[in-house]
Amino acid sequence: MIKCRLLSVLLLLLPLVACQSPTDRPVMKIGYMNCNSEAETLARFKPLTKYLSDRLNIDFQAVPVDTQDFPERFAAGEFEFTHTNSLVYVIMRENQQLELVATEKRGNYGTHTAGAIIARKDSGIKTLADIKGKRMIFGPQLAPSGFLAQYDLMLREGIDPELDIAYYAIPSGSFKHEKVVYGVYFGQYDVGASPALDLELMTKEGKITADDFVILGQSPIFPYCTFGARKDVDQELVKAFRQALVELTQADTVDYQGEQLKVLASAWIDGFEALEDSDYNQLREMAKRANMPPYQEF
Repeated sequence: MIKCRLLSVLLLLLPLVACQSPTDRPVMKIGYMNCNSEAETLARFKPLTKYLSDRLNIDFQAVPVDTQDFPERFAAGEFEFTHTNSLVYVIMRENQQLELVATEKRGNYGTHTAGAIIARKDSGIKTLADIKGKRMIFGPQLAPSGFLAQYDLMLREGIDPELDIAYYAIPSGSFKHEKVVYGVYFGQYDVGASPALDLELMTKEGKITADDFVILGQSPIFPYCTFGARKDVDQELVKAFRQALVELTQADTVDYQGEQLKVLASAWIDGFEALEDSDYNQLREMAKRANMPPYQEF
């Protein structure tokens, strides 16, 4: 009878033991903005998250977040750290005092990027003035290099997208930036708003060639994807988090699911740099001219 009672107690305790963390490390969440898809986001950033967990002795958890949902979910307190495009960083900096941690380096412009307006080379469209009355495809509305940069560029060139473009659209679903490029390539749209980085990468991958398109205009450069921290996160931890990112090299590896993976290569990143918040002022001016968040006036 005693053995039976002991067995019953052990069976009752098993769920409690199973729910305990294997370590006593604190748990924190990093919200990662989905770029192309949720699956791609997790595949890219889980090894980096594991590296940060090992380095800082914190159980960081990677949470994929849709772009348009990010400011609201961050305001609700779901994440201690964030990885977003630079416009979403500016929005959360303005509204929730998000602290700048580090900026991602990738492609020809390093910590910066730009937006381009493209047309097929054989379309007969040769200048920005030629896009009046044409059909145009943009990237997501909160994409700084796929919507805002091009919208602002047109405004500064005296072209009002709401009046001078015959029709414009934003693709649905995943891989929106590639859909912009292919939408122009296959003739569904006359003109497209493509990130300069996507043109660079798609050309390197052989998906397109430089001879396929003409670049009608390109925006000034501004900061690329950005890590941020909630304002109430301990400053020593923020400093250590920043240092861990900035010190990452192409040779650094992490033990992830039984494999030794190169951290930066897994995340498709060249490195990180600690910029100043003032480096984002170019982007802020674009958002103000285009009446975009966080400065929109109705």
